[in-house]
Amino acid sequence: QVQLVESGGGLVQAGGSLRLSCAASGRTFSSYVMGWFRQAPGKEREFVAAISWNGGRTSYTDSVKGRFTISRDNRKNTVYLQMNTLKPEDTAVYYCAADKNWADVVGTAGPPGYWGQGTQVTVSS
Repeated sequence: QVQLVESGGGLVQAGGSLRLSCAASGRTFSSYVMGWFRQAPGKEREFVAAISWNGGRTSYTDSVKGRFTISRDNRKNTVYLQMNTLKPEDTAVYYCAADKNWADVVGTAGPPGYWGQGTQVTVSS
């Protein structure tokens, strides 16, 4: 069982930066693939980024490549999403997710098994 709690959302102007954090409970955090998803108003939730258990593999959706960076600190049971050069279209609720299966996190299989409650990111133009 994994419990996830996101933080770091807020209001920022276009071109600005935010860093989201997701703190996980449990002693097996390092065995999970971690991911970030987002859901904008009126849209379906979409995959944003994923990172493997040891950080050696990452994946990003095309719209955030070169602007967002996912990382993790297994000593702190925390995964991060550094978001730079933010755009108004990045406005969404951002969710942290966890699963032991890479395919489930990046969306080629089922959805991740564990989710956080979400944190709002609003980018003003």
